[in-house]
Amino acid sequence: MAAELDTSSMSDALVILGAAGLVIPVFARFRITPVIGFILIGVAVGPFGLGKLVYDRPWLNYVTITDPEALSIYAEFGIILLLFGIGLELSFKRLWQMRRLVFGLGAAELMIIGTIAAVVLSMMGQYWTGALALGFALAFSSTAIVLPISGTSSPVGRAALSMLLFEDIMIVPIIFILGAMAPNAQAEGWEGLLDTLWMGGLVILAMMVLGRLLLPYLFAQAARTKSPELFLAASMLVVIAASLATSVVGLSPIVGALIAGLLIAETEYHGEVEAIMEPFKGLALGVFLITVGMSIDLLTIWDNLWSILGAVLLVLVFKAVVTGVLLRLMGARRSTAAETGILMASPSETTLIVIAAASAALLIQPGTAQFWQIVTAIGLTVTPMLALLGRHIARRVEPAPEITTPDDSEQPVIIVGAGRVGRLVSDMLATHGKPYIAIDSDSDQIETARRLGYRATFADAARADAMTRMGVERSPAVVLTMDEPVLAERLTRKLRKLHPDLLIVARARDTEHAAELYRAGASHAVPETLESSLQLSEAVLVDIGVAMGPVIASIHEKRDEYRVQIEREGALDYKPKLRTSTAEG
Repeated sequence: MAAELDTSSMSDALVILGAAGLVIPVFARFRITPVIGFILIGVAVGPFGLGKLVYDRPWLNYVTITDPEALSIYAEFGIILLLFGIGLELSFKRLWQMRRLVFGLGAAELMIIGTIAAVVLSMMGQYWTGALALGFALAFSSTAIVLPISGTSSPVGRAALSMLLFEDIMIVPIIFILGAMAPNAQAEGWEGLLDTLWMGGLVILAMMVLGRLLLPYLFAQAARTKSPELFLAASMLVVIAASLATSVVGLSPIVGALIAGLLIAETEYHGEVEAIMEPFKGLALGVFLITVGMSIDLLTIWDNLWSILGAVLLVLVFKAVVTGVLLRLMGARRSTAAETGILMASPSETTLIVIAAASAALLIQPGTAQFWQIVTAIGLTVTPMLALLGRHIARRVEPAPEITTPDDSEQPVIIVGAGRVGRLVSDMLATHGKPYIAIDSDSDQIETARRLGYRATFADAARADAMTRMGVERSPAVVLTMDEPVLAERLTRKLRKLHPDLLIVARARDTEHAAELYRAGASHAVPETLESSLQLSEAVLVDIGVAMGPVIASIHEKRDEYRVQIEREGALDYKPKLRTSTAEG
């Protein structure tokens, strides 16, 4: 029996990994979001797809999901990681700045849509408690699908984020209220809600205090080990501990995950945590989308085709209109209101949770629950297409304003290394009004630099995605200041391959190392021994009475002479063409 269970679990894991390996590259090739692909895979391998044929063809057991319920915990973990990622992109300061949108726009959107939908369903014959449950269930929009499409920095993304954050906050109160409205519920339902709220408040306060004290120390220790595995383990520990803490007192685990992300966003390690968690978040969200697809019964849809399609269309149009009107009333542009309204029109994964809670509380019949679950699943499936439709309509409603792209000189110079040399380069850039960002994988150096007032953050430049995350494609220059010759050569070669026009200035130990850096593609390699000799010469010449002007001119001449010699010795095959704006700057 145990062996059979292990084989079943293993085949399910292979189906999921195979789906990810197939869906992500194929849909990326055609520039289509993989959301649709994962949902279609769920339809195909689920109990209503090929799973129906397993009894007649046992070999299909190896390419289908045999136990859909076993995936639910992984699907929920995907949502937890998504909210954790949202927290990393925000901060308490930014969240406070969004309070008007979250508790104004977000509250108005949920309450108005939920109330109107409940009234309409009640007029159609649904008992008022069930109508209220279904109305608010349909008012939710999909955090898991909408935010990866919209992002959080654009006007559409900020509006969507504010509404989704309020919806996530309201999940627990709504489910508690549904339980209290159940025919067999007693007063304990309302008392349980109050207990959850005050205990949840205490837990959140404790998390914020302890997080600010402990998280910087925890990630600093992980960073000192130079071990990505330990960094990942620390990140997972924080996410799971925060989610469990809020779950224990009755709050949703996604609340804990969001707060954990917000707390880490206040530290200098948030970029590294975000990068190291990204692959796991993507895979877990893929599992969630597969579970959505597995809930779609194509035969049931065919038998009730017109009523289901009519319900889907009514929900999408109704939510899009109400959301768009609310955004316009709050001052949003016509294009932003139209695109956000259409993007937020579909129901949510939370809709499925609320419908299940209402069914368990006997507020709606099982057949009604199944009907609206299918409507929700179809709505989730078409969300990416709604996003495309929203962008198209937004362009027709109001052309996008002309945006002037700033030149490279307005982007920060990336200084790799926050030690003595890196801080000196930072001082010189700041003196001349040039923005910079210093990065280092040594947490002690980062702590020292930040304490001294430098703009520095934790990042391991040796990681493939670290420099991309820092915006190297827009940066006017990268300065390599670390005293690690092998790493400097490797990083120079990698940057030159990916960014042929990038200005790369590297610190070299001596002239031989400088020649190696030129061969790797450095724009300038500055040997320490040469510069110290030139500075000694300058000091002695000035002190013995030689005028400063001729001394500086001769120093520059000698530096150029050595540079030409080093380049010649390095047998330079490729001299990068520098960006015009950088050369002039």
